[in-house]
Amino acid sequence: MRILFIIDGLPGGGAEKVVLTLAEGMTTLGHEVSLFSLRNVCDYPIPSGIEYKIIQDDSRVFWRKVTEIKRRAKQLDDVIIKSQQAAGEFDLVFSNLHKTDRIVSQCRSIDRSKIWFCIHGIFSASYLGNKKGFSRWLKQRKITNVYQHKNIVGVSQAAIDDLINQFNITVKNSIEINNPFDIEGILKLASEPCPLAGSDYLIHVGRLHPNKRHDRLLKAYAKTQLPYPLILMGKGSDAYTEKLKSLADELGISEKVKFMGFCANPYPYIKHAKVLILSSDSEGFGNVLVESLICGTPVVSTNCPGGPSTILTGNLACGLSELNENSLAEKIILVCNHPPIIEEKTLMNYGIIPTALKYLSLANQ
Repeated sequence: MRILFIIDGLPGGGAEKVVLTLAEGMTTLGHEVSLFSLRNVCDYPIPSGIEYKIIQDDSRVFWRKVTEIKRRAKQLDDVIIKSQQAAGEFDLVFSNLHKTDRIVSQCRSIDRSKIWFCIHGIFSASYLGNKKGFSRWLKQRKITNVYQHKNIVGVSQAAIDDLINQFNITVKNSIEINNPFDIEGILKLASEPCPLAGSDYLIHVGRLHPNKRHDRLLKAYAKTQLPYPLILMGKGSDAYTEKLKSLADELGISEKVKFMGFCANPYPYIKHAKVLILSSDSEGFGNVLVESLICGTPVVSTNCPGGPSTILTGNLACGLSELNENSLAEKIILVCNHPPIIEEKTLMNYGIIPTALKYLSLANQ
């Protein structure tokens, strides 16, 4: 089959990594894969064997913002038409991220039944969280217009339900497909040396952003009174980082909380940690939870809208906490003292090939 992925650039984000992982998996399975990027931004290596095109908008006219979506849809149509004339029609098209979805929804060069819009997060949290009144209503209407009667892939059922319920959308088809993971690659990276190996510590890996609720994490950690240090691995604004450091001071835990910043390979640190903690208000899926389990490290997570409850099932569900610091503290203590058994068989379902096959099966819908 011929498969097309479209995305608004490839900076170092989770959705971008998912797209490249899927593209590589489908190529491995013998399919022809094209990747069209709407910006000349790429922080990841492009897998070999993939047709990669950049469709950049160079318009500099004063009213370019007003006409951007239709103009860019026309640009994308032109490239798609040329590609299909040269190598045949695409059997499946996957649009990724909302800016891309707005553009793709205006395209006329592809059979609509072949297009699937991939939802990587909880839209109401991302797009409505700080809006009220008319501004909120207008944003809801714009999003509804993009996804109404479309084919939807959600990284979690919660992401699909949020889109349907919060934006009053009737989808044509919808399916939950969890994110893919390069299990062998993660294990290889996790085997690299770790300066903290041999010591007990807790870890949180993720960008320093208010939605991750580090304030809840710090308060819960203080309540546990555990002797293990807490490692915060991730980067955020200077203002937010200083706010967290001030809170750690207030809670009397500043000497035990270590801000490590961004790390290109966090897996050795995850592997040697006692527990990985996620304290978010919402997660599209929660990639770091699966990555931690692959590394053999148990996890504690708030049972927030998104993927945590999908990932932490069976005996792993002991690590799910309510959305407050008291419950989170209790679960941290519980999992530290009684870590659940992580079953390898369950993790295999997150592999690249099984996930790629689920996406490819959409050609039969």
